[in-house]
Parts: sequence; structure tokens; C-alpha cells
Amino acid sequence: MPVALVTGASTGIGRATALEFARQGWDVALADLPGVSVAEVANHPDAAGRRMLPVELDLNLEASIAASITSAVAGLGGVDALINNAGTTGRGAATEITWADWDRLMNVNLKGHYFMSTAFARWCIGAGRQGAIVSTASTHGLTGIAQQSLYGISKGGIVQMTRMLAVEWARDGIRVNAVAPATVLTPSRDKALADPARRQMMLDRLPQGRFPTAEDIADAMVFLAGPKAKAITGHILPVDAGLLAV
Repeated sequence: MPVALVTGASTGIGRATALEFARQGWDVALADLPGVSVAEVANHPDAAGRRMLPVELDLNLEASIAASITSAVAGLGGVDALINNAGTTGRGAATEITWADWDRLMNVNLKGHYFMSTAFARWCIGAGRQGAIVSTASTHGLTGIAQQSLYGISKGGIVQMTRMLAVEWARDGIRVNAVAPATVLTPSRDKALADPARRQMMLDRLPQGRFPTAEDIADAMVFLAGPKAKAITGHILPVDAGLLAV
């Protein structure tokens, strides 16, 4: 069976993506921070019959990144797809962002994803195996929005990382793509969407009149990682309810 390693697998988009891989017949390495339980995902009815392996991962630590690949390979016999989903957020006026704020967010959202990708590619090339990488970008990385410069720059970095690595590894059989969601209905967004006026303002920006769901993003992730996308690499797929069309 094919194997996917999903980072940030305990909740939100990561959880939905891990379960969709399981439904599609993949075994899944469920990577998340030490101390964060992925038991609910591993024991979900939709994962019945699939191997669901908990893997510790701290994207701030180079050794942890290397160990997560080693653990997934040892536990599941290899990795066919890496889903770079784990991330953090940051909102505020650009003039108020501190050096520490920059490092905290970029170390996870961009630096961590870059070195996770290179660790996976190194293993694939060494093992003589093809693979797929799908990262979570954002519409914030494709357009401008006030108070979101730090987050948007990190996701813009993911966009260009995807293109650069796709070209570099194309002849090695490693495809690299990204999904760019608009605001997604996940637990992490509950606070931002709690205010009715703000929620309506955000909905009004979306031509479909609805927020994408975590399951919508998961469907795109699994498609790009799978064999039906074998000729797609270096692509950024917006899943945005039409936001970027206007």
C-alpha cells in the first residue's frame, strides 16, 4: 500500500487529509509535535484496516525532521508522499512585527517545510524511489491583505519553494505541488470567525458564498499526491471558493 506522511495531523486540514488518505487506501504516518496526541485520528472508523503510525515532529529542530522520516520509513516500509501541512499563524501591523515574531513563524512555515522536503527527497533519491510532496500554501501567499504580512510572506515562500524544487527534482521522479486555501473552517479559525460582522465580511469576498472546508483541502491534497496527477508538478492549486477569480 502507498504511504503518506502528513504533518500537523492531529487537527484541522492535517486531520482531514490523513483520514482522506486512509479512505483512499493509503497507510499514513501521523506527524505532530511531541506531546500532541494523534490517537483520535489513528483510531477513527475511516482509518479501519489502515496502518496509522504516530510520529513525533518539531519543525524547529533539524534532528526531529530527520528522525520523522526515519521513523515513518522504519514503521511503514517507506514514504510515497509528504504532506507539508503543519504551520503557525501570525497577525498584526507590519510595523509592529518583531525579529522574534519573524523567526518564530518562518522557522515553522517556511524553513521547516523546506528542510522537511529536502529530507524526504534525500531519502527518495537514495532509495531509488519516486515520490510526491504537497504543501499547504495560502491565498495570502498569492495576493495582498493588510495585517497579514508575516503569514503571507511565509506562504509566498512556499509558493516559490514549490516551483524551485519541482524543477530541481523532476528528473528524479519527485513531484512537488501545493494547495492554496482561502479561509478554511477549522478549529483554529473559530476565534477569527466568531464575530458575526467579521464572518460576513469574509464570506462576502468569496464568490461561492461559503468557506472551503478541511475536507475540500484534503481532496485536493490527495489528488495531487496520487497517480492521477502524475504529470502535474510545480503547480499551486487554489481551493478558495473563487476568491482569486475576482
